[in-house]
Amino acid sequence: MKIFQQTISLGQRRRGFHIITSEIERALPQIRELKAGICQVFIQHTSASLTINENADPTVRQDFEMYFNKAVPENDPDYQHDYEGSDDMPAHLKAAMLGSSVTIPVTNGRLALGTWQGVYLCEHRDHGGSRKLVITAWGE
Repeated sequence: MKIFQQTISLGQRRRGFHIITSEIERALPQIRELKAGICQVFIQHTSASLTINENADPTVRQDFEMYFNKAVPENDPDYQHDYEGSDDMPAHLKAAMLGSSVTIPVTNGRLALGTWQGVYLCEHRDHGGSRKLVITAWGE
């Protein structure tokens, strides 16, 4: 079995849902050595998250942002954790809902995503800064 791991830093992005599949693939070219395996992508932050969804129509990403802003509104007077601004606690809740990692099969040296699937960086802060990902792939 082979195991590969790389930590990368993604540049700051605006709040929203951003496709980062190609950045993951570029960061760990050793995936091409795996006939069958698994790739896990983990984000080292609590106010951004990862998910897999539609990679073609940008209105899907806009609707994700709209939905999560309605589901987890800012300026809720019940939030106690507001030291870093009105988007801080909602960002933590959104990240908890979506999760900190995605796991993707590797088949014949490629991420085995469906035709219309892409990995999203879900940036939940207005000014989240750069984001670190740990990408680990293993298999034979």
